[in-house]
Amino acid sequence: MTDLSKITCIEDLRVLARRRVPRMFYDYVDSGSWTEGTYRANQADFQKLLLRQRVAINMEDRCTAAAMVGEPVTMPVALAPTGLTGMQHADGEILAARAARKFGIPFTLSTMSICSIEDVARHAGPGFWFQLYVMRDRDFIERLIDRAKTAGCGALVITLDLQILGQRHKDIKNGLTTPPKPTLATLIDLAAKPRWIAGMLRTPRRRFGNIHGHVKGVTDAGNLAAWTADQFDPRLNWGDVEWIKKRWGGKVILKGIMEPEDARLAAASGADALIVSNHGGRQLDGAPSAIAALPAIVDAVGRQIEVHMDSGIRSGQDVLKAWALGARGTYIGRAFLYGLGAAGEAGVTKALEIIHRELDMTMAFCGHTRIDAVDQRILRAQAMPS
Repeated sequence: MTDLSKITCIEDLRVLARRRVPRMFYDYVDSGSWTEGTYRANQADFQKLLLRQRVAINMEDRCTAAAMVGEPVTMPVALAPTGLTGMQHADGEILAARAARKFGIPFTLSTMSICSIEDVARHAGPGFWFQLYVMRDRDFIERLIDRAKTAGCGALVITLDLQILGQRHKDIKNGLTTPPKPTLATLIDLAAKPRWIAGMLRTPRRRFGNIHGHVKGVTDAGNLAAWTADQFDPRLNWGDVEWIKKRWGGKVILKGIMEPEDARLAAASGADALIVSNHGGRQLDGAPSAIAALPAIVDAVGRQIEVHMDSGIRSGQDVLKAWALGARGTYIGRAFLYGLGAAGEAGVTKALEIIHRELDMTMAFCGHTRIDAVDQRILRAQAMPS
């Protein structure tokens, strides 16, 4: 059992995860596309936002509770959909979903998860959200949506910014595969990760659970990889969003919005929320940070559709800054994955505790006891992103 008592911030969890997770899977999480400029900007631009401290204000009875697409949440944070979560730690999606449920926030399962929709529903309970990649095989997509309905998923998150896959140099150099291929380099790396190996030996979940056994002609890791690489659909358009929305029939969140023009189209689609996101800096390198893009999108559509954001959030202070700029929900990906890789379910819980504590304390220092009263005035004017 890992002693987490000395863990005080998300960076501590990152350092521990780096020691415990095989390199190809750690690098899959902790990297961006091309030069990684946008990946770095996502974090750096949060640091440019300066807070206004207030004093001599009663700080008792604080409350960070909010709602995301009508769902009550302990804080305006959800666990983002992340592929290969079950390769950071055995049964990773199940463990993360359990931690999120206990904490009172949503968990979002990726299409490219290791644990299947049914696995997560069976072992962590229904109500989690499901993220959909739109693929060429429309029959598979229809069945995937129906499976999410049957599992009782509470919302469908449609990712719009992965029509083609961005180039991530580390994944290519590491020869990323699921499960890892037994090359000399990977065997040497795995030998130094006995905890990870022990966990993987105890679970049967080592492949893409939502795909393996659900796609015609896909029988092994080789043709699964070929099928997946060919499936991201460059033809994706707003007509597909309308078709998916009708097929689903429930709450819909559109992920990957970075420009006001696309935000207006998202609002017009009838979706319940949009996510300002550059895919964690993993798609278009050279794009602005998500926090820099947020204010213009809130100004354009904030009264027509609920605006959320992800990419770059590593602390409760980041959550509060995003809220102050108009985001009514935020998503953490790497932050919870570091916790998962470091210590499984307990590590995810620790990550959530850290972010909640930082959010609560920062809100108080800025002179507020309720998050719904926080607005742009907690930020120093000269620090606003452009």
